Amino acid sequence: MNIDSLFSHIDQKPESGILYIVGTPIGNLYDISLRALNTLKNVSLVACEDTRQTKKIMNKYSIKNNLISFNMHNSIKKIPIIINQLKKGDSIALVSDAGMPSICDPGENLVREVKLNKLKTICIPGPCAALTALVSSGLESSKFIFEGFLPKKQNERNKILFDISKNTKTTIIYESPHRINKFLVELKNFCGGEREIQLYRELTKKFEEHMGNNINEVIENIKDKEIIGEITVLIRGINHSKNQDINLIILKNELNELINAGLNLSSASKYLAKKNGVPKNIIYNLY
Repeated sequence: MNIDSLFSHIDQKPESGILYIVGTPIGNLYDISLRALNTLKNVSLVACEDTRQTKKIMNKYSIKNNLISFNMHNSIKKIPIIINQLKKGDSIALVSDAGMPSICDPGENLVREVKLNKLKTICIPGPCAALTALVSSGLESSKFIFEGFLPKKQNERNKILFDISKNTKTTIIYESPHRINKFLVELKNFCGGEREIQLYRELTKKFEEHMGNNINEVIENIKDKEIIGEITVLIRGINHSKNQDINLIILKNELNELINAGLNLSSASKYLAKKNGVPKNIIYNLY
């Protein structure tokens, strides 16, 4: 597809010294705006998470431009170079492999540095897996919590999973295919198997798949499947009264574990009270 035919009536050149944050497709290459294509065609330089992925878009629309890699492995080195180019007057487009840059990628750090250097950013909006899944889910979408990818350290994961178990808003999680089974088991341990969730994979692609109802059902559906593609998981928030009941069950289990490990009741209650922001006497009386 020749981009020149699309832009025969457009004459909007990028401004010098500006970082353009450009949203790109999350799967379907047709999900890209004319404005985004025009920007990729005319900026001085395109900074890509992976040049091979960006070339798929460039080739699809017959765009030729200068590409450099910008990812989690080289961002510390590349940020000063990009800042220097912007100061010289170059216009630069920032793109990720899919979706909006700065969400779960080092683009966040680049944008912060651009702002600290009193330089300008302009966002060319595009697809986002979290929002695409949210508006398709039927779960509450006016208020939600986005956690992105959970940390790898178990104590940090447990803290977020505990927070999810008591959230009253919809929670959105990104997960990789080889860790999804572990995550769902962890989620079940904290939220119970009946908590409603929606799981999305291969969003916007030909074989887009939605799975839902509750955690038990999703675990059963995927246990023998070969899962490919990044996954977006949405978890229904809990109502306040039920939230309190489940919190107390979780706290009671933690209290019993600490006592079984050798702590006395007073010390275990004091520790959990400080950790969870709950009065010590409430936890003490759970035993």
